[in-house]
Amino acid sequence: MLHLILFNPEIPQNTGNIGRLCAITQSRLHLIHPLGFKITDKQIRRSGMDYWHDLDIHHHDDWKAFRASPAGPQRIWLFTTKAENLYWDVEYTAGDGLLFGNEGHGAPEWLHQELQDNRITIPQANSGLRSLNLSTAAGIATYEALRQIR
Repeated sequence: MLHLILFNPEIPQNTGNIGRLCAITQSRLHLIHPLGFKITDKQIRRSGMDYWHDLDIHHHDDWKAFRASPAGPQRIWLFTTKAENLYWDVEYTAGDGLLFGNEGHGAPEWLHQELQDNRITIPQANSGLRSLNLSTAAGIATYEALRQIR
């Protein structure tokens, strides 16, 4: 099983799209609170639509609660624009977690420090732009990991 982890997501449509991705790929979604929206918002339901009931979703009050959860991943890869190692150079295994920071600020510095050996990036041809959309990055990462695992 693959785990997708969203650290303090802010935009309900992105979370809904990633939830749909998780339901379709049978991956587990971890939402680390606080969230920038209410989980009952109609935008998240609309993005996930009829897939939301098939979603294996786990809510965590904070990073510490996530790390203590027995439902968590065996190993975590932090996707960030502040890494040099490329996501396609990683050897993913079943049980891995793909971690994404929030849309406005990414992952906090302390999280970068904690996962400094497991930080990876999706290359960008146009370095003048900030980053990919969160749900696009999650889709790219998920299918590369699944390609290797399966």
